[in-house]
Amino acid sequence: MDHAADAHRTDLMTITRHVLNEQSKYPESRGDLTILLSHIVLGCKFVASAVNKAGLAKLTGLAGETNVQGEEQKKLDVLSNEVFVNALVSSGRTCVLVSEEDEEATFVAPALRGKYCVCFDPLDGSSNIDCGVSIGTIFGIYMIKNQDTVTLEEVLQPGKDMIAAGYCMYGSSCTLVLSTGNGVNGFTLDPSLGEFIMTHPDIKIPPKGKIYSVNEGNAKNWDTPTAKYVEKCKFPTDGSSPKSLRYIGSMVADVHRTLLYGGIFLYPADKKSPNGKLRVMYEVFPMSFLMEQAGGQSFTGKERALDLIPTKIHERSPIFLGSSDDVEEIKALYAEQAKATSA
Repeated sequence: MDHAADAHRTDLMTITRHVLNEQSKYPESRGDLTILLSHIVLGCKFVASAVNKAGLAKLTGLAGETNVQGEEQKKLDVLSNEVFVNALVSSGRTCVLVSEEDEEATFVAPALRGKYCVCFDPLDGSSNIDCGVSIGTIFGIYMIKNQDTVTLEEVLQPGKDMIAAGYCMYGSSCTLVLSTGNGVNGFTLDPSLGEFIMTHPDIKIPPKGKIYSVNEGNAKNWDTPTAKYVEKCKFPTDGSSPKSLRYIGSMVADVHRTLLYGGIFLYPADKKSPNGKLRVMYEVFPMSFLMEQAGGQSFTGKERALDLIPTKIHERSPIFLGSSDDVEEIKALYAEQAKATSA
């Protein structure tokens, strides 16, 4: 029996313990972010449980359907949204919420206000629920200067001002990946304890990867740099091996694989979606923040993704993120095109 390994397993680094350790590095901290993150973690546990039961509880049905008892059923993404809104408001640490499910931002009642803004996609990839493909929650946290007079303009901050971001993936296991601006750590939900345990400390993305991830069904509408890059992945001219294509169609799952194995994830603009498809505030920014914290890069086709300043809460953007060397290649192709058009 391996007693050393057993002893090691009894000293569990839970997500709560990790966040408290991070907090202790800042003696002036009042623990507000710690409390907010613990409410987000609770929301993730609730959604993980609901996702596991979705097929059995008929939670995959359309919102507005009624069950045999005449009760209105809630589709899983509607339910997830309510769970996160309630968890975030009740934390007493937020003043404004931006959700993919709600057209307008939610301003918290003055009595419950705190200094943070949370932008989130409560259930990304929810169209994949029925076939058992991984889905997830994505979130990003900003500080608001004056919580009492907060306006929508204050919410529209560039991604580089974000103070924390993460995602929770509901798949073969439930994995939460988090950064508070000091590296990236991964935690896995232990169902027997109901706790997230650190399983991926200090995640670093490899500088170059062997995988590219893109929806090739849109290829006929791509711009020249994207088409050239994907062609180069498949038919390299420098004698190297071609890259492998992996595309799940659930952003959390595709980015998670990219983060762990390296490579590049692309969702470019095209003729059909000239501004790209992914939303800036709760998809592009949090994932770009995590990529950069793990040593990767993120690019919109024009600039560093985190430098983008959104003008509306549901704004969209093209995105190329992943291993630093791979993103450099696509940046070079866009620079080449910009030079050719300005010549």
